[in-house]
Order: sequence, then C-alpha cells, then structure tokens
Amino acid sequence: MAHNHSEVSGRAIVIGAGFGGIASALRFCAKGYSVTLVDKGDQLGGRARVFERNGFIFDAGPTVITAPFLIDELFALFGKKTSQYVSIVPVTPWYRFYFHDNTTFDYGGTLEATLEEIKKISPNDVIGYQNLLATSESIFDIGFTQLSDEPFHNPLSMIRQVPNLIRLGCYKTVWQLVCEHLEHEKLRQAFSIQPLLVGGNPFDTTSIYNLIHFLELKWGVHFAIGGMGALVNGLKKLMLENGIDIQLNTEVKSVVSKNGKVSGIETSNGDLMDCDVVVSNADPAFLYRKMIAKKDQTLSARLKSRHAKFSMGLFVLYFGTTQKYEDVAHHTIWLGKRYESLLNDIFHDKVLADDFSLYVHRPTATDPNMAPEGCDSFYVLAPVPNLESNVDWETVKNKYSDKIVNALSETLLPGLSDCIVEQFCMTPSDFQCDYNSINGAGFSIAPTLTQSAYFRFHNRGEGLKNLFVVGAGSHPGAGLPGVLCSAKVLDKIVPEFTGDDARVRSCGMPLTNTDTTKPRMNLPSRLSGDNHGKYGS
Repeated sequence: MAHNHSEVSGRAIVIGAGFGGIASALRFCAKGYSVTLVDKGDQLGGRARVFERNGFIFDAGPTVITAPFLIDELFALFGKKTSQYVSIVPVTPWYRFYFHDNTTFDYGGTLEATLEEIKKISPNDVIGYQNLLATSESIFDIGFTQLSDEPFHNPLSMIRQVPNLIRLGCYKTVWQLVCEHLEHEKLRQAFSIQPLLVGGNPFDTTSIYNLIHFLELKWGVHFAIGGMGALVNGLKKLMLENGIDIQLNTEVKSVVSKNGKVSGIETSNGDLMDCDVVVSNADPAFLYRKMIAKKDQTLSARLKSRHAKFSMGLFVLYFGTTQKYEDVAHHTIWLGKRYESLLNDIFHDKVLADDFSLYVHRPTATDPNMAPEGCDSFYVLAPVPNLESNVDWETVKNKYSDKIVNALSETLLPGLSDCIVEQFCMTPSDFQCDYNSINGAGFSIAPTLTQSAYFRFHNRGEGLKNLFVVGAGSHPGAGLPGVLCSAKVLDKIVPEFTGDDARVRSCGMPLTNTDTTKPRMNLPSRLSGDNHGKYGS
C-alpha cells in the first residue's frame, strides 16, 4: 500500500544512500514525513554499490548479513515481508579460516560440528570456547539488546551505563578477553578477528565487540541471492512504492541553517532544497569538517571530527575466473604468518607491509548467477593503513594486487594467475574520493572504548536542531547491524507527525523487534543451522 503524503507536516532530506540512509528514509516515511534521499553517486547503496563486468557481479562493500530481523523491520513498517522483495538465505560455514600452514577451521553451523573443529586444533579449548560464548551472551544482553538502539546524546545516558560496562569488563580489549578463555594461538586469532569486520584492531578494541559472537550465534550468517545489490534494489522498490523521492548524482555541499535550526541543503551545483529535518549518512567527520558552518557546531563535534582516531583502510581486489573453485567456502579468512605485529603495522605504525591477511568472498558458492556459467566471482579484502600512512596507492596498487594473486595461487586458489579474466581494485584513495571518507578509512572512526556510545558521534546532531546522524561513524558503530540500528535510534528521538501517524501505523506491522528471545547457553542446539531458514518468509 503506497502512502499519500498530502497531510504530511514536514519534509526530511537524507544525505547519503548507504544502508543507514536508506533505513532512515524508510523510517521517516513511516513517521509521516515527505522524504527525499540524495546521494553523490549514480547508484543506491553507498559502499554497497555493485560492479558488473562482462557477466561477473561484484558487491563493492558489505557481503555479510547478520541480524536479518533489522531488515525485516524495514519492510514491516509498510506491511510487507522481506521475501516479497529479496531472498535471504543462510550460509554454512559462517567462515572458513585458512591458516598459513594450509590447515583450516570451519566456524559456524551446528554446535557439534564447531566443537569437533575445535577439538582438531586444541581439545583443551572446548570448554574455554563455551565459556567465551557465555561471556559473549552476557555482553550481548546489554551491549546489543539494551543499548544498540538507545540514544547516547547526553552525559547522563552514558553515566547510567557505567556500572554495567565495568561489570562486563569493557575496559579489556577483545584480544585480552579471548585469551582469558582460549589457549591455542590459531583459535585466539579466529575468535578475535571480529573487530576487523567493523574497522577495529582486536588489540585496541573494547571487549564489548565480543558480542558479535553471540549475535552470529543467534541469527546466523546470511547472503542475499543476487548479492547486496539485490537487497538494495528490494529496498529501492519499497521506497518508490511509498513515495520517497530518490535523487542520485546529487552532491551536497552544505547543510543550510536559520536561527540555529536546519532549514535545508545546498548542492554542489548551487541548488537549494528546503526541509525541516536533515539526516546525514555521510562520514560524520566529513559532515562536521566540510558541510556545516563552524558557528553551527559544538566544541565537542569540532574536536571529534578533527582529532578522532580512524579505522584502517581497505584494499579490495575484485576478479572473475574461468575456473570454478568448488572447494572454496563462501567466506574465507586467509591468515598470514604474522598477526599482532601485522596489525601493529596497519593501525599504529601505518606502514604497508609486504605480507597480509585476507578476507576472501566467493559469492558463487551460494549463488552461481554472480558469474557467467562455469566461472567464479571473487572479492578479496586486505586491511591496510589508512591515508595517514602517505602510501601512494596509484603507484603501488598493481604491485600489491599481484602479490595477493600470487599468494592465493600458491595456497587457496591454485592456478589463479592463469584463469583471471576480469580484475580491478579499490584503495583507500578511492574510499576518500568516492565516499568522502576522511583518511580513506574503511569504517569511519575506530571502535575504541573512548569512541563508543556517548563518545562516538551522536545520532542527534551536535549544534543544529533537527540534524540527525546515522551510519558507521555514529552510535552504535559500523557493520550492517550497526548502521541499521543507528537509523533505529532515530525512532526514539525524532517526533512523529500526528496528522499522518495513525494512517501510516495502521497499515503496517509493529515497529519493534518481536524476536526478543535469546537461546540460552545450556541448549546444545543453539548453534544449529536448523533454526536459520530464510528470513522474511
């Protein structure tokens, strides 16, 4: 059912069409606002755009869906089901770890299978793994269930949570917590890499991010048939059905204000667009540095935007092959010989090392249509220093690509060098240019303790009334669940327009997540894939 916005009392403009911006546009539409979504690019999705090359389909950025109920909620706002727009299916194993000695470890699926995998490496760590999951559940109960969609825009909101955060040991790092429970180096690496998925160094990132273990346990790891682009297209269809105006190739130069309140935006070609509310899905540091006048900023926002610690950069290599690698999993974490010292090179010394660790995405393992018949499509991501390193990526990118291809040819993908037919890459310089990412950071600011919750960029804009901020750099953080939750926070701090409210709500489903139950640690089947069927069906 499409909504008639003739009674709407306000207009909202959303800057940036990443998942945070798309989710915000839908949530504001459901609240009765007339919504315009603008983006400088020529596609929806932001980092989730799609590259198509001669029949090969490559997701540009995010590839993993966890907490799919957050996607279901967006369709439910308008009385729809996800399955009416896109098919989301479980992936097993969630991740395959490929170590430098050519051994592997499959993570995810049934509890029994996971325990057997752990036993192969270190029988003494089976109990430690179960204890780590129990700790992760305790963190999840507070960090995700209670706080992920709670606004943290005043000091009191943070002070209230201090006892819980201390009790959960948030002052420890992810690495420290994992080492308390696991002894074997390979398992310590496998169960501490999760912060890298949201831009953090396991040796610096607060242990709150260990909740990712239980989040994956509860909902599994999923993939959208057709890739993330298919999910974006499903959400695009939903937006158009409900009257959201989408304007691509529209770069925003500045947020316009009047008397301390948002009044519109100015585009790079000088056009002015009036509105009552602005939601920014841009990198918050870029927003405050480049798009908002100094007089309209708080001191806190200025300091954060100029002195924040940023996440690492990403080097992403995309290639298509004429050979199919049937034995390669959908998601592979390819770990090199060095771990802590390599991360130190990336995050602290900011030097581009000769070696690397990789995330290898083979979507054709689940959806063969992501490549021509008989071929495979790959996306390989290497964490690298951000642009504070002064690496000249235009000069080194081809050599770095060759190193990765050669390393994979000798290990995970034999014969790779001889069967690549499509190849290109993105570097931190591209992230800076294409996404306005400060320092070319892959995930905006880093997820350290002093840049989390209240200390992260606030969802309520700082300095201007009716300015709101979503996306990776805002609370709660990066990753698909994080950016979708950042839009959900706005439900609690943005007023609804009552003239349209009753009509909009009556045609939809409940806005809150009805799946609040959590599997308990004493249930042996809690890792079972049997409960992770298609979502939105």
